[in-house]
Amino acid sequence: MNDQTFYMGEALKEANKAYHKNEVPIGCVIVYQDKIISKAHNKRVKKESTTAHAEIIAIEKANKVIGSWRLEDCDIYVTLEPCAMCAGAIMQARMRHLYFAASDPKSGALGGKFNLYKEDFNHTVGVTCGILESESKQLIQTFFKKLREK
Repeated sequence: MNDQTFYMGEALKEANKAYHKNEVPIGCVIVYQDKIISKAHNKRVKKESTTAHAEIIAIEKANKVIGSWRLEDCDIYVTLEPCAMCAGAIMQARMRHLYFAASDPKSGALGGKFNLYKEDFNHTVGVTCGILESESKQLIQTFFKKLREK
């Protein structure tokens, strides 16, 4: 197992936490100097907050750990392609690289629906997709199937 698979596996553990709390199962970890410094999962239902996405929560935690709004030497691992809000926050945090498992054709902002990073901004985030894609897709599909059955 390589580091990318390990870190995405940790993000999937976070997604499973969300799943068991009846939240959309998206998980995220942020890595700095080969160590996970922040973990989060979706909490929109629990917090009744539009912005309580896994990525936003993880970025806020990482800001506190690093002691800065800049997360330049950090990589972020997310189980689903980020939405426009989260993709923007990742870029604004000046993160080095984004890894995501599954594409989101409905609201993904990095190629699923459109690609925010194709625009010319003052910071470029590297992007890699497809790590543990089938596991992430299965978890999300199971969640929404369960929801429809209610």
